[in-house]
Amino acid sequence: MRVLVTGGAGFIGSNLVDRLLAEGHHVDVVDDLSSGSTANLTGAAESDRFRLHVLDVLHPDLSGLVAELQPEVVCHLAAQISVRKSVADPRHDARVNVEGIASVLSAAQEGRARKVVFASSVAVYGRPATIPVPGDASPDPRSPYAASKLSGETYLAAFRALHGIEYTTLVLSNVYGPRQSPDGEAGVVSIFTDALLNGTPTVVYGDGSQTRDYVYVDDVVDGFVRACGQRGDGRRFNLGTGIQTTDRRLHSLIADAAGAPDHPGFAPPRLGDLPAMAVDPVPAHEELGWEPQTDLSTGVKKTVEWARNHRMS
Repeated sequence: MRVLVTGGAGFIGSNLVDRLLAEGHHVDVVDDLSSGSTANLTGAAESDRFRLHVLDVLHPDLSGLVAELQPEVVCHLAAQISVRKSVADPRHDARVNVEGIASVLSAAQEGRARKVVFASSVAVYGRPATIPVPGDASPDPRSPYAASKLSGETYLAAFRALHGIEYTTLVLSNVYGPRQSPDGEAGVVSIFTDALLNGTPTVVYGDGSQTRDYVYVDDVVDGFVRACGQRGDGRRFNLGTGIQTTDRRLHSLIADAAGAPDHPGFAPPRLGDLPAMAVDPVPAHEELGWEPQTDLSTGVKKTVEWARNHRMS
């Protein structure tokens, strides 16, 4: 199978590329390298079944490229992923995320792709009434970023109706693991890991009781690979563990793995932060055969070890 991965030089995308190549697929990556890095694709570049195309998904040349490549499946991960940046500059967020999905779908149509697998976010659920959030929960976007992701789902449905392109939307909870940047707001595992390995101060916002659902990147990649097949067409699935972990507990796990003191500083809660979040992954198990395989303690140890070997050397 030939798969096109947008944002394939990024954290999740590059891990997906490695998995697809390991399974014998042909993989093309479209990435403008604005946040991704060719360093994430060092291993992939050794394969004769891999090609990197340095291109913005909004570039007029995208349709021609995809028409030439004719991928069977497009995995769309290229995005503006910062909630705070979307609030500060909603027009930029819409240009990248809304115009981006429209551009990718148009290109997929030109390239006669069978399916698009779309990376969405738990942000679409807003402040859910039930936790873990059910797979059929109604969206309640409360930021331009969430609105743009929900708009992406609407575009997918429209192109399916008009052109017969199948799709699956994967709503990702807090993904962590090797290659995640410590510079983003969502990468708290990476942020804590780098600070604790470097002996610099860490900060927990509020009293540490805020919870999130942490899912290891290899498990998320497995969800994408499964969604590339015939199952899950026209559906949205949650990829998470359904388990809530407090910020304070997370810090302790990472400090233990790093062999560092477990003494974070505390700061006032940040405006707009959710007190709790977790998603129900059962529908993904029932229809895609997917379930998370990596418990948080094991995943944290793997992440810390990777960071120790790659960032401390």
